[in-house]
Amino acid sequence: MRNQSVTNNLDWISVVIYLILVILGWLNIYSSSLSSIEGETSIFDFSQIYGKQFLFILFSIPIIFIVLSVDAKFYEKYSSIIFAVSLLSLVGLFAFGKTIAGQRCWYGIGSFTLQPSEFAKAATSLALAKYLSDVQVNLKDFNRQVQALLILALPVLLILPQPDPGSALIYSAFILVLYREGLPSWYLWTGFIAIVLFVMALMLKPLVIIGIALAIIIFIYYRSRIINRNWILSAIIFAGISGFVFSVDYVFENVFKQHHRDRFNILLGKEVDMKGVGYNTNQSEIAIGSGGWFGKGYLEGTQTKGGFVPEQHTDYIFTTVGEEWGFLGSLFVIALFVVLIIRIIYLAERQKTKFSRVYGYCVAGILFIHFFVNIAMVVGVFPTIGVPLPFFSYGGSGLWGFTILLFIFLKMDANKVNEW
Repeated sequence: MRNQSVTNNLDWISVVIYLILVILGWLNIYSSSLSSIEGETSIFDFSQIYGKQFLFILFSIPIIFIVLSVDAKFYEKYSSIIFAVSLLSLVGLFAFGKTIAGQRCWYGIGSFTLQPSEFAKAATSLALAKYLSDVQVNLKDFNRQVQALLILALPVLLILPQPDPGSALIYSAFILVLYREGLPSWYLWTGFIAIVLFVMALMLKPLVIIGIALAIIIFIYYRSRIINRNWILSAIIFAGISGFVFSVDYVFENVFKQHHRDRFNILLGKEVDMKGVGYNTNQSEIAIGSGGWFGKGYLEGTQTKGGFVPEQHTDYIFTTVGEEWGFLGSLFVIALFVVLIIRIIYLAERQKTKFSRVYGYCVAGILFIHFFVNIAMVVGVFPTIGVPLPFFSYGGSGLWGFTILLFIFLKMDANKVNEW
């Protein structure tokens, strides 16, 4: 009866959108793969990228059934153990990991590779949901804030040295979840201001930025009511801004790798390197722009067939959509992601347990950051940092990780009728 109940109460809107995205993703992977194939080949050629992705999709089916067959309370009860195993899998990479393109992010099993960071997102979501669902947790308490942020910091500190800044960036999605659960808004404002100051410091001299900051602080200070004025706090804020601005140049030159610096410089217009570091983004923009309103037609993209966009089957898969399906096709794909994310938020708000609600928001946040950063990256408004498009980009670990992440929540949602 319980399995039948899960099937009957499963949110089929989310399931259908998931299936459409996976199918569309495979179609675009197939199209983007043809440029590297000589002669005729079967669509089920498992030696090709699209053939391997087809196998990954097939293996997703038993994964879905396993996730849905497990009792929903299992994920809450054993969330800490799942999180600990996930952290151990990330630690193991430093000793047993396989290095590909300078990144030690995978375990190699013959010709097959597995990327544990893709599964760590679901594990971290479960751990954070478990912590925040504790009746004693109040995010107005500073100690509780530190503990919640520590849960997020652990996987990030293990992912950054791989180095995989793209996967580490995804964990910023959890800040939105914490804000929903009561984290003070000044965290968001601090993060936003830090990003703005960082970009400004790359474009302007430090003293200019500090002068602007001082003028704004003085204006706010004298515009505030006398009873709310706090010159000590204002001085601390100014000192913090000044220290941060002066540290940007050092961090940029000594912490960032050369290819990261090049990508930021090209994005900010400080360098023009269309044949080097900026080649990917430039070709991506050309491919998307050439699609026009209705696209060139499926399998008819000249940039795609010519293989002009590197890594088009992974991080740049959306360029195939833009070139072959045009603006309207791109809008349709974007609409699918937006509807799915909004649907997950809607389902999260109607959950009967805080654990399920928090986990639902984690799922929505992760999908949103992936979707937003990937699209922004391929259209040239965000640096290239290796963030795949969920359900679309090539890769078994990514597809299975997102599938597990989503269907754990759909299991929780289907099971809510039994939570009374």
